[in-house]
Amino acid sequence: MSAEALKRVITAEYEANQIKLIVLNRSNESVANVKAECEESLQKTVNRAKVELEHLQKATDKKAMEAAAELASSTENRLATMRARAEKRLDTVAGRIYERIVNI
Repeated sequence: MSAEALKRVITAEYEANQIKLIVLNRSNESVANVKAECEESLQKTVNRAKVELEHLQKATDKKAMEAAAELASSTENRLATMRARAEKRLDTVAGRIYERIVNI
C-alpha cells in the first residue's frame, strides 16, 4: 500500500473516531437532558399528588365529622325517646304499686 493511501486510511479512521466521539457526547447530553426533564416531571407529579392527597384528606375528615355529628344527634334522639318511654313506664309502674299497696 502506498504512503498516500495509508495516510488517507489513517485520516479516515481518525475522522470516524472523532465523529463517534461527537455522537457519543451528544447522545450523553441528550440522555442527561431527558433524565433532567423526567426528574422535573416526576417532581411536579409528586407535588400534585401531595396536594390532591391533602385535599382528599380534608374532604374525608369533613365527611367523617359530619357523619359523627349525625350519629351523635341520632343517638341523642334515641336516648331522649327511650328516656321518655322509661319515665312513662315508671309512672305507670308507680301507679300500679300504689294501687296494690292501697288495696291490700
